[in-house]
Amino acid sequence: MKSKNRGGSPWILLLCRLVLGITFVVAAWPKIGDPASFAKIIFGYDIFPAQTINLLAIWVPWIEMITGICLILGIWALPSLTILNGMLTAFIVIISYNLLRGHSFDCGCFSVGGSSQASDAVWLLVRDIGLLGLGLFLFRFYFPRSTSS
Repeated sequence: MKSKNRGGSPWILLLCRLVLGITFVVAAWPKIGDPASFAKIIFGYDIFPAQTINLLAIWVPWIEMITGICLILGIWALPSLTILNGMLTAFIVIISYNLLRGHSFDCGCFSVGGSSQASDAVWLLVRDIGLLGLGLFLFRFYFPRSTSS
């Protein structure tokens, strides 16, 4: 990966990249295998227009998979990290919105098995904030800011 280390240990930065990338690859796998079940989960969030649900169920897991693999391999890492941080921000907003309105939902984060028990939204929020923190850490310490002369 072409980048300048801005103060972080290369091993710590690699570990952070691997944790974030692997998390998204693992999360994408069951959704790619069963987009119909993932569409039902997205529908359960009760915030997306009906005409977008099938597109989201097909595209979101592939975006998670491709950007996760790219981050792991260090290929197009900056665009991948930007996309993953954007997705994490969207997940945080969606979970927060449902938490604030008291809406029970299954996040479908790592499985689409149709469990009747919804995940603890506060835990989901904490986890995603932690992952976003990891992504922002990588942004800050692994990718240099462009300097203008």
